[in-house]
Amino acid sequence: MTVGAGISVSNRRLNVLGENILSDVHENIIVTPASGGLLTNGAFIGVQSDQIGSRRAFPVGKLQDLRFMCVFRFKLWWMTQRMGTCGQDIPFETQFLIVEGRDGAHFGEEGGEESALYVVFLPILEGDFRAVLQGNANNELEICLESGDPAVQDFDGSHLVFVGAGSDPFDVITNAVKTVEGHLQTFCHRERKKMPDMLNWFGWCTWDAFYTNVTAEGVKQGFGEFVIIDDGWQSVGMDPTSEKAQADNSANFANRLTNIKENHKFQKDGKQGERVEDPAMGISHIVSEIKDQHSVKYVYVWHALAGYWGGVRPGMTGMEHYESKMAYPVSSPGVQSNEPCDALNSVTKTGLGLVNPEKVYNFYNELHSYLASAGIDGVKVDVQNILETLGAGHGGRVKLARKYHQALEASISRNFPDNGIISCMSHNTDGLYR
Repeated sequence: MTVGAGISVSNRRLNVLGENILSDVHENIIVTPASGGLLTNGAFIGVQSDQIGSRRAFPVGKLQDLRFMCVFRFKLWWMTQRMGTCGQDIPFETQFLIVEGRDGAHFGEEGGEESALYVVFLPILEGDFRAVLQGNANNELEICLESGDPAVQDFDGSHLVFVGAGSDPFDVITNAVKTVEGHLQTFCHRERKKMPDMLNWFGWCTWDAFYTNVTAEGVKQGFGEFVIIDDGWQSVGMDPTSEKAQADNSANFANRLTNIKENHKFQKDGKQGERVEDPAMGISHIVSEIKDQHSVKYVYVWHALAGYWGGVRPGMTGMEHYESKMAYPVSSPGVQSNEPCDALNSVTKTGLGLVNPEKVYNFYNELHSYLASAGIDGVKVDVQNILETLGAGHGGRVKLARKYHQALEASISRNFPDNGIISCMSHNTDGLYR
């Protein structure tokens, strides 16, 4: 028998506070007590295995006739929820699972009504691997481990999923996340994060109004206390031999960043094909105007985590020191099985100019310092999950994401001290727990 606080595996059953949650538990499943967490009843589930590989799935035990709600990635970028009652109802790429062990509507041995029991499962990061949950045809809950780099195959396996339990589902979830925070020490619960003042005001984003056709004049057509200038302000272009990759109301995924400064649409009296180097004639002129004349408090602008959808064009004059190289995304089989994505397919075909992870802080800092000097207050950083498809040759998806996010956060802290950042298309645990 292996035991954690209130959680044990005995006689091939995962028992939580006296309730059987999983049956037919496999012999290689181990339970390790959580230390220093806020949940009295919490432990880590892991596996003992001599298998190696960059992607492995390990069955844990059968989940049957218990109601659950899970949150899974229905495509590369985003999560949604699903309900079910058995293991085979759990989709690939499940990143959160809460099971109702008992509903509190029945009576115990002494005749008194028993409190409800909720059990939360949080698959986390361990070393260079990321864990997610999934079900199989035998109603078994499985742990799927993936590094994202064929060369990264060895893992420890002792702390793959945190399991916490209690009678209040909201407290269980909150304290489970805080326990994982203390265990990993790589992220902060939202209660400890600085919230930008922009959240206290009503504003708007240019995307649905203009898509990539946004202009300086278009920005002036809608005002609130803040505005987010979305995709369409940057200097981008296709490779000489590229073909356009654009669907209705979307970006051209074949475009790559060619300069960290704004395009002609956001330069004063700008003309296509010409660049004005005077900063006063750049995006600062529209920022000053809308703040001074229209009482806009905050202006944010958009950029992709990799610079643009197609990354940073390698060898571009003035951008050479970022050392970007072409890379071609390879998505996880779990993501592929849930829903195809036209955007990902386009980037996979045209490739992405990936900035050298050792140079990416320089890239972010130079971009953000220019924007801050122009009066920009923060950034909406989009297309974040693309990194998980680019881990090959970089030590895996977790390691690559950690380098990029550490660099991004350092630049945000330096250039936008109000924590002026919005993360978008970022619903994977590589980014949430990195």
